[in-house]
Amino acid sequence: MRRKPMPFLELLTPEEMGRADAYAVENGVPSMTLMENAGAAVVDAVMAHFPRQRVIILCGPGNNGGDGFAVAAMLRELGWSVRLGLFGSADKLKGDAAAMAERWRGDIEDARALSFDDADLIIDALLGAGLDRDITGDLAALVERINTAKAPVVGIDVPTGIDGATGLIRGTAVNADLTVTFFRKKPGHLLYPGRHNCGVLQLGDIGIPGEAVDAIGPRTFENGPALWTLPRREAEGHKYAAGHAAILSGGPLKTGATRLAARAALRAGAGLVTLIGSEDALRVHAAHVTAVMLSIVDDAEALRGFFADKRHNTLVLGPALGLDRKARALTQTTLGLDAALVLDADAITNLADDPDAALARLMNRKSGTVLTPHDGEFARLFPDISGDRLSRAREAAAQTGCVVLLKGADTVIASPDGRAAINANAPPSLATAGAGDVLAGIIGGLLSQGMDAWEAACAAAWLHGAAAQVFGRPGLIAEDLPDCLPAAWAQIDAR
Repeated sequence: MRRKPMPFLELLTPEEMGRADAYAVENGVPSMTLMENAGAAVVDAVMAHFPRQRVIILCGPGNNGGDGFAVAAMLRELGWSVRLGLFGSADKLKGDAAAMAERWRGDIEDARALSFDDADLIIDALLGAGLDRDITGDLAALVERINTAKAPVVGIDVPTGIDGATGLIRGTAVNADLTVTFFRKKPGHLLYPGRHNCGVLQLGDIGIPGEAVDAIGPRTFENGPALWTLPRREAEGHKYAAGHAAILSGGPLKTGATRLAARAALRAGAGLVTLIGSEDALRVHAAHVTAVMLSIVDDAEALRGFFADKRHNTLVLGPALGLDRKARALTQTTLGLDAALVLDADAITNLADDPDAALARLMNRKSGTVLTPHDGEFARLFPDISGDRLSRAREAAAQTGCVVLLKGADTVIASPDGRAAINANAPPSLATAGAGDVLAGIIGGLLSQGMDAWEAACAAAWLHGAAAQVFGRPGLIAEDLPDCLPAAWAQIDAR
């Protein structure tokens, strides 16, 4: 099958970006040309966002500093008032950075001694993305002075102090208003707190051949429709061909969360959706639902019986399920079902009672399984996994054989095969009660239609964010999201 084009969705670690640079050089693009093009990309971005004014450019000792020297020379030629400060000694510059410094032919001031009082703009070319230690000492002091200056800041590649692979702050970091990076984004541009420190992110073309991506084979992506294909109804299809998702309800006073999930599953295209649970709970549901069906499933035996009908191919459990003995028993029973599973909220906490046993049983499942923890639930189920969000999600997926969707403002979706996507379209308004229940339902609705678990989780996260954007005004509540899904879906059809 022909691979779908990915319009710049690949995310490259700093190490992979170094390999992309090397690929370009090996295929005839001089390294100085790459640096010149990087400088030109920054200049284009600066001129698009700011009027001609007084600018201070702060350069470091490496290639990021070389980019800064290129920017300084170009802006001066365009009539800007440019001062350049170097952190370090000019006689220690090497390679392309030294050559670009020669082209500057202007004063090189000590960055540590520069005053920013008269600057209208600061350009940060101190350090690149591949930090291997925390920033301390004089450089940390310089970063703090940048952050307290009145002038806006433009970062080159990543703001100084941000780890390009993880988005973590290494000691301290520049808060940029605009960041210009090259060829492909890095994970640290999308993962918090790096995403915040980058401000507006702009991607520049510096002449690296697109084939470099194929040579590198990156496994991390920005989530978007090019990563997955949504299910489509056949002209002669029927509702049973679109799958049958079940949502396991909590008790009679905890029914709202599962109704949100059920409606979301329907809006995501499931042919049929059934709420299952105790009779008392279903009587509450009956007063609220119309297209969603109801079936009494009150214990483990009834749950196995319900899924003996193979048309019932997906189960979502966890939203307001409860943490009592009955809920724990039902959660354990689901791990032995053939149906695809979405394990959310209370289901994850129930599994955390005996995480080692849970992980072993999850690894033995043959049907698609998606875990959707937030950070607290993740820590309960995976107490021995630490590190940045991307590496934690990947390790959890490897340990369970499941897709792990680690929820947050920078949701990460990791597959057991090593692929991972970072979702970047979710607005802050999604931080509202019940939004996670809707997300679980969307995943279940897509799984019921036969989507691969990783693709279903990625698509659901994107649609979830797009639905919130469709609502597009203050006052978003979880109940709004399912009915915004058709318009979100239509955005994909319109591309």
